[in-house]
Amino acid sequence: MSTVTASTGQAGAVSAQAISEVGREVWRLCRDLAPKLQFHGWHHVSFVRDKAVHFARRNGADVPLVEVAALVHDVNYMVRRNSLPVDGRALRLDILARAGVPEHVAHRVDRVVEEAEMRTRHRGISREAQALSDADTLFKALPVTPVVLAPRYLEENGITLRELAHKIVGEQRAKHDEGYYFYDPEAAATYSRWATANLELWSCIVESLDDPTVTELLSAVS
Repeated sequence: MSTVTASTGQAGAVSAQAISEVGREVWRLCRDLAPKLQFHGWHHVSFVRDKAVHFARRNGADVPLVEVAALVHDVNYMVRRNSLPVDGRALRLDILARAGVPEHVAHRVDRVVEEAEMRTRHRGISREAQALSDADTLFKALPVTPVVLAPRYLEENGITLRELAHKIVGEQRAKHDEGYYFYDPEAAATYSRWATANLELWSCIVESLDDPTVTELLSAVS
């Protein structure tokens, strides 16, 4: 596996004005598409942006690049439900171009978004991707997420509880067990207990859905 790469963004390559314009455009899209973005709406985007900036300042990443990457990291859900970051590439690059982000920097932002994707990330991703990943992962690991937000995820993406449970356990368990669920040491020390409890809950859900009595119960209340 490759080693962690240093920041490749040039200081100041993403201007404060560009970040502000990207933020306004993503906020507008989140507002206009609010009914279809029950999980990945502005509440998610703003949480990930704030935490990603915090982690980027700690790990020496290119902070402006991380902030703009966080703002556009989930625009794929504006294009197609239950989708991957690559599905939002055209919209992502269009938003960045209209905000005045240089093309080479916009493509770097797009690569950071791809690097940080839970499904495929690994130990050796860039510091920028680590900061974005930790922020997005923390949102997933919050104790309130399975209680308050998981039903919104199901509705937004048109998937079943079984599909979501298998997705979470399948994508996250190995990273947790191999010690890079969080990249930031302080984040790992602070939030790993939440992550462990969350994964144990979803593992129990996977097991429970194979129990005929649970299947009958869910059929009765659906």
